[in-house]
Amino acid sequence: MRRIAVRGIIIKDGKLFAQRLNTRDGGARDYWCTPGGGLEDGESLHDGLMREMIEETGVAPVIGKLLLIQQYKDEKREYLEFFFHIKNADDYINIDHNVTSHGAIEVAENGFIDTSKQKILPEFLQDFDFDELIARDEMTILNYL
Repeated sequence: MRRIAVRGIIIKDGKLFAQRLNTRDGGARDYWCTPGGGLEDGESLHDGLMREMIEETGVAPVIGKLLLIQQYKDEKREYLEFFFHIKNADDYINIDHNVTSHGAIEVAENGFIDTSKQKILPEFLQDFDFDELIARDEMTILNYL
């Protein structure tokens, strides 16, 4: 079984917009991640990213180019994740989860973080020069199968 997900890469002043998700017991996870989530059946990558970003942040993303594709698997399934540049970074400075459909339920906190000082998953996001990644003509494919 394969799960396809889409994620937004939002950069402002060298920092990455990320979120810490809630756990099932009401706490917050000990790591950060980029906003996004799984596609619904028949949904396009762009439509899925638009839906997920609005559900979690209340902000409609201005979707730029595809930056990264990650493929990996665990004992349950295979995962395919598409990371897109989100161009309207200033719109993500002050997020109010109370006006979102999923943010207050799913997200403990969010903001622009220094990835060298915070634990972020996937781990490869800690090592990227985001400005260089966005300026590249080609995307990066990461394959862990």
